[in-house]
This record gives sequence, C-alpha cells and structure tokens, in this order.
Amino acid sequence: MSDTTTTRRRWRGRRLRAVLAGGLVLGVGAAITLAAWTDNEYATGTFTAGQFNLQGSIDGATYADHASAAGAATLSFSTPFSNLAPSQTVYAGFWLRLAAGTTTAANLQLVGYTGTGAAAPQLTYSIYLIPAAGTCNATTATGTAIATGLLSSTTATSTVVPLAAPVGAAAGAAQQLCFAVASSASLAQNTTATGTWQFTATST
Repeated sequence: MSDTTTTRRRWRGRRLRAVLAGGLVLGVGAAITLAAWTDNEYATGTFTAGQFNLQGSIDGATYADHASAAGAATLSFSTPFSNLAPSQTVYAGFWLRLAAGTTTAANLQLVGYTGTGAAAPQLTYSIYLIPAAGTCNATTATGTAIATGLLSSTTATSTVVPLAAPVGAAAGAAQQLCFAVASSASLAQNTTATGTWQFTATST
C-alpha cells in the first residue's frame, strides 16, 4: 500500500472522528436548547367572609343588638298591661332589620320562648306581621299570626319572615312584628307573668 493511500485513510479517519465529535457537541447543544423552552403561570385567590347582624327596636327608630335573654329588649305594651283584667288584650310593636354592613338577605323566625309567673297559664300571645310604619293595635293585629302560644309554654315556632339585605351604606328595610297578649276570663288577681321571645335570622 502506497504512502498516498495510507495518508488518505488517515485523513478520512480524522474527518469521521471530527464529524462524530461534532455530532456529539450538536446533540448536547440541542438538549440545552430544549430545556430552555419552559414558562410558568401562577394563579391566586383571596376570600373574604361577609358580615351579618340582626338588630331590634321597640319604637322603630332606635335600633340596637339584643343578643341574649339577659339583654332582651323590653317591649312597650299598651295600657293596661300593668293592670290587666280578665279578657283584655294589650299590644306592642317590635321592629327587626339587618344592620348596615350586612352582606346577605335573611329569613327571620321565632325559634324559642320562655314564660314564667303565676299569670302565665292565663295569658296567650299572637304575633302579627304589619307594615313598618303602622301602629300595633287591635285594628292592625289581624289576619294570620306568624306565631301563637300560651305564655306558660316552653316552645315556640313561627312562619318565616324575609328580611331584605341592606343596599349601600344604609341598614336593611325593617319588618314590624305586632305582639298581642290576651288574658283569659279566669285571670287571677294580683298575679304577674313574663314572656321572653327569641328570634333568629338565618342568612340566605
């Protein structure tokens, strides 16, 4: 074999090794390029609870929280609530609304009641839904009552009364409940009774 042939083969071998080496370099370069084709997206959410507050009023003007039996609003019954005779009825209005800042509407319901005193078995109560601007008396306390019971009873149930959610910075529209408490024909002299009603508003 001539020196020329040997030299040619050596050059071919060198070229082949160079091409292979170049291919390896190109392969590594391609892997790096593919790894660089990545991107990220993130998403987040913030959650805030709403507010809910029920208020009551005995005059339709001044509202406050009465959240326990010990702090119950004292209803202003008509005369002669402190000098009852047999077969008489006295009346008192009680306004309820959702306070400003409340973020949902609600359903209102009488859920609990306690009655004490010697006169309690001789007294009955009925609660009527009347216009907020109305006067609670014998004329307006008519129709179907949302709740009725004996003052000495230990349980109470009522139909649901809707309460509107506040709009803007104002409180929600008020609903007036008209209480009618009636004495029986057999009411004993010099006896007293106390009734406490619990209303619950559930957000809707």
